[in-house]
Order: sequence, then structure tokens, then C-alpha cells
Amino acid sequence: MELNAQHTFSFLYKSHIFPIYIMKKIVFIFLIFPCINLFAQQKDSVITTSKQVHVFKPEKIEATPERINNLKLPSGFEISIFAKDLGKPRIMAVTPDGSVYVTRRSGAVNLLQDRNNDGKAEINKKVLDLKGAHGLAIKDDFLYIITVTEVVKGKINKDHSIGTLTKIIEDLPDGGQHPNRTIAFGPDEKLYISVGSDCNACAETREKNATLLQIDASQKKPKIFAKGLRNTIGFAWHPETNVLYGMDHGIDWLGDDDQKEELNKIEEGKHYGWPYIYGNGEYNLTDQPEDSSWEEFSKKTTNPEMLFTAHSAPMNFIFYKGNMFPQEYKGSSFISFHGSWNRKPASGYKLMNLTWENGNPKEASDFVTGFLTDNGTKYFGRPVGLVEMPDGSLLLSDDSSGIIYRITYSKK
Repeated sequence: MELNAQHTFSFLYKSHIFPIYIMKKIVFIFLIFPCINLFAQQKDSVITTSKQVHVFKPEKIEATPERINNLKLPSGFEISIFAKDLGKPRIMAVTPDGSVYVTRRSGAVNLLQDRNNDGKAEINKKVLDLKGAHGLAIKDDFLYIITVTEVVKGKINKDHSIGTLTKIIEDLPDGGQHPNRTIAFGPDEKLYISVGSDCNACAETREKNATLLQIDASQKKPKIFAKGLRNTIGFAWHPETNVLYGMDHGIDWLGDDDQKEELNKIEEGKHYGWPYIYGNGEYNLTDQPEDSSWEEFSKKTTNPEMLFTAHSAPMNFIFYKGNMFPQEYKGSSFISFHGSWNRKPASGYKLMNLTWENGNPKEASDFVTGFLTDNGTKYFGRPVGLVEMPDGSLLLSDDSSGIIYRITYSKK
């Protein structure tokens, strides 16, 4: 589907509804473009700007064996199917014995096990059904699950079934545009919770939206750890410095090349700009801070460590700690990109590797590509979840084909 919107938008302070006409078929679709529209009206002036934007979602095609075999990885790496027929698998967590739990869009949580060590899951069964289940974490033999508004935990039994669920948190804000919550335990043993914004770009009315929360797992009232994070689904701690980093989704409708996706060093008490400031101090003219100018507000915000192609939609972000891959990959990061729907050419639909030097991000490069085919007009995979297995292999979930892939390395 493509909308070639070569318009001069007028950034309006409030949302408008635009009719969209798609030429291949006579289809009339009405989309709500939150805060985008282009006359940004200040208290005493009118600001105008022009942007070229696209609605362009490549055509979905089947993930055939031939197409999977054509996926491109660095020399010595291989990718294969670990599990399939999962509907829309999302986030994964793995136990020390290699048992994998995965959430699905349906709300199910499935258990996957490769008991004969052939690299494929023979066991694939549903162990929970929980509306809105998305993020997972494992600690002290408990599986923690986050829905849109709650965090619950259940004992992992010897047969890997899940015991009675206990609520840890039950008052997270409603999801709105970004309901996909994620959780992780930090080196400090505390639980961190990503709560996305409920809109594309707006002044939030609930203080916990667009934040990273922190909570002691024995308590029930999380505190705000960091603000101004539009939708940081993937976050992790550097294995040497214990510094927290996360990949944040950029604002839509600012053009094909804005807003770029951000890698942020997430520190307590910091504000990362959304919705008023993005990138390296750029102003989002669609929204003005209520009680200050953009310039004044930008002085209170923290710029990202690195930028990635706009609209790529970063999902999971992990540091590699295993021993299967070559030594140069140890301590590097892997980032899954779900793929764009509002950029031409399309971006994302891949797995990237990020190297680090002296505790700082250095260079990002493609690691698994080929899910996007036919000159970017078709796709058969949209990467989401990412987890490291006890043997050092990686699992990568694809919520468009219902597959979880296994990535391995062997010397030639």
C-alpha cells in the first residue's frame, strides 16, 4: 500500500483527520494524524514548514524455504527455523536450561523446548493466556509478565508450567498508540518498565506515559526513572559499565528522514526530549512546550548517543555475552528493527550489530538482511524479539510469519 503524500502539510497544534486516496484500488481511508499537520501556532506567531511524507508499506509475501535461505549474514553465520506456526510471536525470555517463553499478539504465552538439541523446538505449547501480555523477564524461578496496565509473576514449576499469578503492579496507564510494554531486571536487582507514549507527539496528561519506570520487585509503586522516551521497547545494560541504554522510536509524520531512531544512554532523572526536542537538539515544530520556548526546553534534555534510519522501528536491544560467536562480537549489541510503514524507501526489516569501544557505541552494521525483497517493495519477515540462548546462539522472533529463527556460528 502506498500513499505518495507530496503535500505541503501545515503543522497544526491539534489533530486533524485527513482523507487518503489510494490509487490502485478505489479505497477511502481516514487516518488520524496526531499533532502533525502543519501550521504550528505559537502564542504570538505562526510557524510554517514543508515536509514530504509517505505511507508506504511493502507487500507481505510468504516466508518460503528459498527466501529464508537467501537471508544474508556475515561469513560463518547461519540462520534456521527454531519454531513456527506461532501466529505473531513477540518478546522472549529463556531459562538457564534453554526453555523459551514467548508472548504472542493473541495474549498467549507459549513454552518452547528443544529437548534433543537439534536446534528446533519439539515442544510448543501454551502455558498462559493473559490479555495484552507482551514483555517478559525471569528472576529467581519466577516468570514476570507485563500487560498494558499490570505486571504479574508466576512460579516456574519443574515441568515449566506457570503457577498462580500474583500482581506486582496494577495501575500502569492505558496504552493508546504504544501499548507494548517491556520489562527487565537491572544489575541493581530492580525491575525496569518501559511505558510508551499514548500518542505520536503530544503533551501527555498522565505522568507515567513516555517514561522508563523503576521499582523494587517487593513493592507496588514504581517511580519515574527517566522521561521523554516516546517508545523504548528495547533496553539493556552494558555488561562492563552497567550503564543503561535503550532504543527509542522517533516521531512519525516529520518526513522520510525524520525523526531518526535514537540510542539513548538512560540515566536517572534525565529527560530525552519527546515530544518537543528530537535528534541532536532539533525542535519539533508541531508541538511547543507549554511554559517555555523550544530553546529553553532543549537545555533540560539529553541528546542521543547514536542515530539510526528514521521509521525503522527498533524493537529488542541486547548485549551479546555468549561464547559461540567470534570474540569480536562479545560485548557488542544486537538490535532488531521491525520495519517502516511510513517511509519511501522502506527502512528496517533487519537485525543490526553495534560495536562498542571504551564503553561507548562505535559502529553499527547490518547483521541479518533479506527480509525486505524486490527492491524494497515486498517483505516476508518483521523482526521483533531477541534473546541469547545458553549455548550462545540467538533467537529472533518474526511476528509477520509466525517464525522464531535461530542464529548460529561455526568455523568453516
